[in-house]
Amino acid sequence: MSRKRNAIVATGLVAFVSAGLAFPFYMASKSSSKAPVIDSSKALPPQATFRGPYINTGSRDIGPDHKIYPKK
Repeated sequence: MSRKRNAIVATGLVAFVSAGLAFPFYMASKSSSKAPVIDSSKALPPQATFRGPYINTGSRDIGPDHKIYPKK
């Protein structure tokens, strides 16, 4: 019984991991046929102009920047 249960758990884990790895590819192929995420004909919202059009979630942010920058 224990060996059968281990096989079921292992199969479930493999299915879960493979679904998790395939999900980004599915989303990329699905969204590539649609309009782009950021419409270049419109102005960027205020937060996007402050942070940039893409938020870099992989950066090692050390916190807010306390320096006051002059407006151009």
